[in-house]
Amino acid sequence: MKPASLRDHIVRAAAEYPDRPALIAGDREWSFADLAALAIGCAPTDSAPLARSGSSLELALDAYRCSAERRAFFPLPPERPAPSLAACPPDTALIISTSGSEGTPRAVLLGAAQLDAAAAAANACLGLRAGDLWLNCLPLYHVGGQSILWRCARAGAGVLLHAGFVAEAVGRDLDDRPVTHLSLVPAMLARLLDLGIAPPASLRAVLIGGAALSGALHDRASAAGWPLHVSYGMSETAAQVATFRPGDGDWHEGMVGRAMPGHDLRIGDDGRIRIRGPQVMTGYLDGGGCDPDGWLTTGDLGRIDDAGRLTVLGRADDMLVSAGRNVHPQEIESCLAACPGVDDIAVTGLPDPVWGDLVVALFVGSIDDAALIAHARRHLPSAAVPRRVRRLERLPRNAAGKLERAALRQLADGAAA
Repeated sequence: MKPASLRDHIVRAAAEYPDRPALIAGDREWSFADLAALAIGCAPTDSAPLARSGSSLELALDAYRCSAERRAFFPLPPERPAPSLAACPPDTALIISTSGSEGTPRAVLLGAAQLDAAAAAANACLGLRAGDLWLNCLPLYHVGGQSILWRCARAGAGVLLHAGFVAEAVGRDLDDRPVTHLSLVPAMLARLLDLGIAPPASLRAVLIGGAALSGALHDRASAAGWPLHVSYGMSETAAQVATFRPGDGDWHEGMVGRAMPGHDLRIGDDGRIRIRGPQVMTGYLDGGGCDPDGWLTTGDLGRIDDAGRLTVLGRADDMLVSAGRNVHPQEIESCLAACPGVDDIAVTGLPDPVWGDLVVALFVGSIDDAALIAHARRHLPSAAVPRRVRRLERLPRNAAGKLERAALRQLADGAAA
């Protein structure tokens, strides 16, 4: 049976809920009937994939149109020129770039089968229903933003689309509209808390992803009543592929819960997370992808407990060897993030003839250097204690909230100088 497309879900929702809001952007609003009319007006095409950048609204409408035309869509960030794409596998619905936080982005191929399976699993996990409203402030050129379009069309829910993240604007819409679902990266959540923005009674699920959530931020948000669903996913898995929900037990840093139904998780001999299931990509545009048995080997280290819950330990490529001991930046960051006066923290390493990797901490906050190092000495083994620290106005993060590790190393060079 052919998997349902984004267009199919919009047409079905229009038949069941024609007048319900499907897309709200600023002072403009489209019902499901409006979006269905847009989709029905588009004829199928054999044209090459559409690759272009634009505003969040333009990229959302392009996604609907490309689905109606049975044409692959490749949304691009504003600064990226459109590549020449002569062709791609015929079942491709979405071409989406990896974040590029660890290096050169790669283009991931996702078909309607992967995107629909991901939407079905996410909706069941998060309780998304017809008439709900999802505030989407994630970039539409990342899989996190695009996946919300699929989830809402499948459920008959509305998308409240923002042109990027502005905390004050999110706060106003949380006050003024019946928002039930919200996707955030940890840095966005921290900003909302800093402004004293409280979750409305209508809000049932806040999906957290894109970067590691610190224990201090988790506890602070939970105490303020935010219904956190801590997730793990990537472009290669059509976004969310594991989730820790309220009520799943005791949470700790790195815990992202159980895999979505139908998926298998394993930890390879090298400690890397391996995933197999219906959401896993068909491959990369430039070739490669899963092994012959369908397993995707990620770049993330992890462990799985006896209850089948996954904990992400950090990127394998980020591992540092300091004084002959393996230490991971995420381990150090988690410790330092709990120190009073630290608003944001990142750790990287520099080659050093004595230490191997010299640990450098880059931080945002009011704490002074000596106090930060003293905190590290009290709570970390000697090999993991930063040997240099540098205060910054902000850390280099991409639009999805992930630390840009290459930029961190350049900043660390400045600290060493």
